[in-house]
Amino acid sequence: MGSGPLSGVKIVEFAGIGPGPYCGMLLADMGADVIRIDRKGARGGSKFEISSRGKRSIALDLKKPEAVETALKLIEKADILQEGFRPGVMERLGLGPDVCLARNPKLVYGRMTGWGQTGPMALAAGHDINYISLTGALHSIGRPGEKPVPPLNLVGDFGGGALFLAMGMLAALVEANKSGKGQVVDAAMTDGATSLMAMFFGFQAAGIWHEPHGTNMLDGGAHFYDTYETKDGKWISIGSIEPQFYALLREKAGLTDAIWDQQMDRAKWPEMKTKIEAVFRTKTRDEWCTIMEGTDICFAPVLSLTEAKDHPHNKARETIVEVDGVAQPNIAPRFSRTVSKIQGAPAINGAHTLEVLKDWGFADGEVDALKKAEAI
Repeated sequence: MGSGPLSGVKIVEFAGIGPGPYCGMLLADMGADVIRIDRKGARGGSKFEISSRGKRSIALDLKKPEAVETALKLIEKADILQEGFRPGVMERLGLGPDVCLARNPKLVYGRMTGWGQTGPMALAAGHDINYISLTGALHSIGRPGEKPVPPLNLVGDFGGGALFLAMGMLAALVEANKSGKGQVVDAAMTDGATSLMAMFFGFQAAGIWHEPHGTNMLDGGAHFYDTYETKDGKWISIGSIEPQFYALLREKAGLTDAIWDQQMDRAKWPEMKTKIEAVFRTKTRDEWCTIMEGTDICFAPVLSLTEAKDHPHNKARETIVEVDGVAQPNIAPRFSRTVSKIQGAPAINGAHTLEVLKDWGFADGEVDALKKAEAI
């Protein structure tokens, strides 16, 4: 049994890519017993698949009724089921919500898709870039006159999908523990990404968020909230929004001319942007770090993945750790009493089939029958 606040919670995760495994990783990090159901015969799993860490894998041939029944027996003992297929796939496998909840009325059935379980686009293929396009998020990111910039797949897949699925499933689990009744959690990346844009919908309604992108305070339009190239071709970030932080920026950067008094004059932002760009190019990134890092300017160097591992703050908090020679994020968030930890190495497909069946209550005769049927 793992350590952490979810110790004792049993989760069945149907194998997928990207946000699904990541959601399962978060729950495994917090101590849940996450059993991943992989397709029999599918090769996969390595130390580089960080989102598979701390889980166990069972390989089933879900085309065989014996394998479907095995999955249902696992689901009977589970607190949470997590899947990320297109709508209808689990139903066609004989593992839809109605079937699973009939076998386990307290089950939390978590479903994550890009478009959601309903709606005119529900059955269409898509990726993060498409989901955040539909929400207004992608349109809001970019430089004036330039095309929108994909923010990796952080906003749709991982932020709008995995995190909302994890939150929803855990909320439903709390409720199920009170009511004794499970339910379906429909986590659509379009819904989650839209929710992440709540503040900006409010800004637009209040008339303080403008189109096109790159002209607002938080999208790089303001001179006091942006990234800047330094003398050595590296980058720093500045976020001096509040007056006291902006005053400190002016002091440390030597911004003494009267134009800098007009911090919130949007008409002056382009001119001030050009001027401050020239200022930051006069020193190296390390020199600016010496002057500004750790102050209330709201400053940080823009680090690469390689550099981030060695930053003193990240090292002090062990934010990035090495497991089997692979640098990876440590657990998050952190708990004061029920301490979480990385529970183990990434699961190799099917590596724990017999172990899981035994641990979850299958008798030796049942396991032998499944082998004979080639269901496992």
